[in-house]
Amino acid sequence: MARRRTRFKERKTWLGIGAVLVLAAFNAPAATGFAERVYHDYAINRDAYKAENGHWDVLDVPPEFRQNTIHAALLRTGKVLLVAGSGNNVKNFDAKRFTSVLWDPVRNSFKKIHTPNDLFCTGHIHLADGKLLFAGGTKRYEKLKGDVTKAGGLMIVHNENPNEPVRLPAGTVFTGRRNHRTFVAKDPIRIRPAKKVFDKETGRFLRTEASVDRIYVEARKKGRQYEAGAQDNYRVRGLTRARAHNVYGIATKLGLDKKDFQGIHDAYEFDPLAEKFTKVQSMHEARWYPTLVRLSDGRVLALSGLDDIGQVVPGKSEIYDPKSRTWAYSGKVRQFPTYPAVFPLSDGTLFYSGSNAGYGPADVGRTPGIWHFRTNTFTKLPGLDDAGLMETSGTVLLPPAQRQKFMVVGGGGIGESAKSSKKTRLIDLTQPHPSFHDGPSLDEGTRYPILSVLPDDTVLVTGGSKDYRGPVAENILQARLYDARSGTMRRVADPQVGRNYHSGAILLPDGRVLTFGGDSLFADKAKTQTGTFEQRLEVYTPPYLYRGARPALSHGPTTVGRGATAVFRTKDAAAVKTARLLHPSSTTHVTDVEQRSVALDFTRTKSGDGIEVTLPKNRNLVPSGWYMLFVTNRQGTPSTARWVKVP
Repeated sequence: MARRRTRFKERKTWLGIGAVLVLAAFNAPAATGFAERVYHDYAINRDAYKAENGHWDVLDVPPEFRQNTIHAALLRTGKVLLVAGSGNNVKNFDAKRFTSVLWDPVRNSFKKIHTPNDLFCTGHIHLADGKLLFAGGTKRYEKLKGDVTKAGGLMIVHNENPNEPVRLPAGTVFTGRRNHRTFVAKDPIRIRPAKKVFDKETGRFLRTEASVDRIYVEARKKGRQYEAGAQDNYRVRGLTRARAHNVYGIATKLGLDKKDFQGIHDAYEFDPLAEKFTKVQSMHEARWYPTLVRLSDGRVLALSGLDDIGQVVPGKSEIYDPKSRTWAYSGKVRQFPTYPAVFPLSDGTLFYSGSNAGYGPADVGRTPGIWHFRTNTFTKLPGLDDAGLMETSGTVLLPPAQRQKFMVVGGGGIGESAKSSKKTRLIDLTQPHPSFHDGPSLDEGTRYPILSVLPDDTVLVTGGSKDYRGPVAENILQARLYDARSGTMRRVADPQVGRNYHSGAILLPDGRVLTFGGDSLFADKAKTQTGTFEQRLEVYTPPYLYRGARPALSHGPTTVGRGATAVFRTKDAAAVKTARLLHPSSTTHVTDVEQRSVALDFTRTKSGDGIEVTLPKNRNLVPSGWYMLFVTNRQGTPSTARWVKVP
């Protein structure tokens, strides 16, 4: 009887679609598109289709919570922190209008979060206690060459006095000794006393080495006549004669060239329980577009970024200690482009895939390799036949993490290049001589691909654009699932919302995936209309959630140590096929170095009402922190995650 009813319903549906198609024939060609959309909606909503391809749904976000989301992270509370800062909107920046929103996927509720600074293009990462560390952000927006009205640029201010430091306020005036041009410091100046140098053997005084500070200066008036095109020595207005001899500026070209974004020194912790930001000690280097990497001891390494005058930080890395909430230089110098994809490996070294978000010299720090951090040595990795197309590519540690195998997806040429790659590249770092080789290809060149590790050992590959930041017409409305076990990739349901620059994805505790962002420069393919930021949020429900009931994890410990065994109760113990610890995501600009899925050994309890899982002992493989514990059944359907803390 039930089968007859199902057939009758399907017959009615097809009769309805047939009627639409007949009407379309009488009203062609306009109605043809409508009829196609009706059929498409019917097709993608069939149970059989969803069980094979999954399904996408656009969230209904109330207008007051819509923002230009740039950064996102899953919190140990199960909520998602969505951070815009100024949202790549200079009007917001000038008005100091910085926003963040907290989304609760269970209640589908939203909450505004006070955002203390412009965390647009910051770096962020989870700490072992579940808090999020944010470091850097935006101090000043870029200005393209045609938009720059006041000459300006970098000035090096010297202090040759070994007996006292120099402190000058923002607004300090500098005048060239030869060119007589006048420039104003945009920020305060603080310089240590000069250094006295002595002979190591005799102790005899040799010389005084000046201390310096780099600042951004700008002409007081608009116009090309106020540019300075050659190196000059600049006097500081208002100093006495003695101090004027010791304190001076040196600058080369101060012109109307393009001015890059400038970073900030500030750092904050976000508490997921209190749901607020707290200021911690500032970094030594200002950073915009930095990558944060958590070390096995719980400290955090900050890499790259544009500094407070818009130049790439010259390889100076620094480390944050969560216990003291302080920063210290690491003593290791290695320059990378901005937002470098640097991953901690199970042997304590760091892997740089070559993926990055852009800024930096074309010939410095772009070669992939293994960074032996303790010795500050670097082993290059061969095999890339399209090494010039790694910018805006995505990199993911394939599941399970024990395999130490990575996939690099898409990418494009350096800068505003129209070149893009449709390749995936694979590398197994457990091999004696690791080398990249090509994996399955995408249909077309893809910049800004979004990669999400799923609990069934697949990776969702979606989003991207064929060109640099769009236009919207070149967004790639496709999604794929890459099977890390078989090495195969297949098309699944297409998303409704295009994602390119400033986009990302977060795996949710219920096994779905949230996608956000998208910032096309242009709205039309002819590039005549300005694009708008994509504020819609979309959720992908993978095929595994349409294949029947999911296994359930009911009771179990909240804390499990490395190497320890713990029992989790489940009435579905007999059906459990895999157990995985997945680290929550923290993503921005196609960069998420925290994603990892750790395979757990497990056995079923003698009573048959639970499983015993054992965590690996390796601290580098399983750093301290909060994880999602998933089990999957024979159909690959995952449980809802249980949060587990690894101390």
